[in-house]
Amino acid sequence: MMFHSTPFFALLLVAYAAFWLLAPYRWPRLLVLLLSSLVFYAAWNPAPLLVFAGIALLNVVSGHLLERWKNVALRKAALAFTVTAHLGVLVLYKYVDLFLGTVGNLAHALDVPFTPPRPPGLLLPIGLSFVCFQAISFVVDVYRRQTDGRRSFVHQLVYLLFFPQVIAGPILRASELMVPLDKKPHVTSEQGARALLRIAQGVAKKLLLADLLAGALVDPVFSNPGGYSALECVIAAVAYTFQIYFDFSGYSDIALGVGALFGFEFPENFNKPYHATNLYEFWNRWHVTLSTWLRDYLYRPLGGNQGTKWQTLRNTMLVMSLGGLWHGADWRFLVWGGLHGVMLAAWRIWWWQVGKPRTKDTSFARKFGGWFVMFNAVVFARIFFRADTMQLALDMFAQLGTLTVNLARISTLAWGALAACIVFYVLPAPVFERTNTIFLKSPALVRAAALIGLGLIIRQLASVEAQPYIYFQY
Repeated sequence: MMFHSTPFFALLLVAYAAFWLLAPYRWPRLLVLLLSSLVFYAAWNPAPLLVFAGIALLNVVSGHLLERWKNVALRKAALAFTVTAHLGVLVLYKYVDLFLGTVGNLAHALDVPFTPPRPPGLLLPIGLSFVCFQAISFVVDVYRRQTDGRRSFVHQLVYLLFFPQVIAGPILRASELMVPLDKKPHVTSEQGARALLRIAQGVAKKLLLADLLAGALVDPVFSNPGGYSALECVIAAVAYTFQIYFDFSGYSDIALGVGALFGFEFPENFNKPYHATNLYEFWNRWHVTLSTWLRDYLYRPLGGNQGTKWQTLRNTMLVMSLGGLWHGADWRFLVWGGLHGVMLAAWRIWWWQVGKPRTKDTSFARKFGGWFVMFNAVVFARIFFRADTMQLALDMFAQLGTLTVNLARISTLAWGALAACIVFYVLPAPVFERTNTIFLKSPALVRAAALIGLGLIIRQLASVEAQPYIYFQY
């Protein structure tokens, strides 16, 4: 059930009507959200719901125990057990096949007489990585006395499976969803209109920009880099950088818009990431809820930047490498995350040597230089992220090394899609704010006609086959 599909909007309409009909009553409205979320996920595959029910039940028990127990050793033991169990589920479904397959391949390559156990081949539940991270954040926050652990099984299930964001985030904290669940919801007509507009913008980003760019340029080049010139491969790598931005930020727009229709305010996941002038700033602007999760629940517990310089660099490498591997059960993601770790470490070492520049004191030339290095680092590291196999990634880099400059195989549609992405990205925020204001102040019939017109344009222009959101696989 894709976010831009008719079944999804039918489910949303029914859930919205039932939720606000029962809004004055806490448990009925909670059950509406739970039932809607179960239906949404079951449309993909109902079997993993048993796994998620187990994760929710463990959080219920752990949350109550962490609230009740005062003994520090017992609380630490409960926390360690719960976090280990959540990570164990993630490793079992996502990484065991990778690890066992790698061991078998190494044993064969080294002619070692060892046969590892047969990989179980379990089907990875969609959204498991996001669910596990949210489950872990809840128990850690309870342990830190930052949220109330006395939550019901229904609360936990809604928190983990809330249908607008279960598949690909944003990653929520208990304070951002579980706490508001108990408050009587309220949405003004203006907030509702803004939510609908944001949903429409998200669908447009996905179908009119990301999918067109993927079908016209990115997918063909990455599937056969040897058939294109080096310059065409560069253009495709840049195009993928915009494709993934509009694909993922489009999903986030829909998730935030749907959440707002039910009275929830979710955190923003993107803040013009390609405006960053260094890689640290980029990660503060890209997939913000993942970056802050890694910071609060991994980087800082490891010591962050409070130890020696060596420990700071070590922590950076560990966080970025594990964060890369979190994206998928393939060593390409570890390479991608490790590259970012190395580049972040290099950036920090440079600052230690010359001093970290202050924004107001930085010249245009230095800002542009920082942006140029950041953008190219992001683009070319993402070749490992996008390529379907490690060999295709290496083939892409090999083709770049040929330095050929032919552009004959890039179609007019591809150039147009890339140009549209760049224009929409660089438009300043006030332009969108003024457009939104005009839309919101228009009569209801005009707004309805605008949304219908946008839908017809999307249907007419989105001639390529709609693709799943990129982050659905992670």
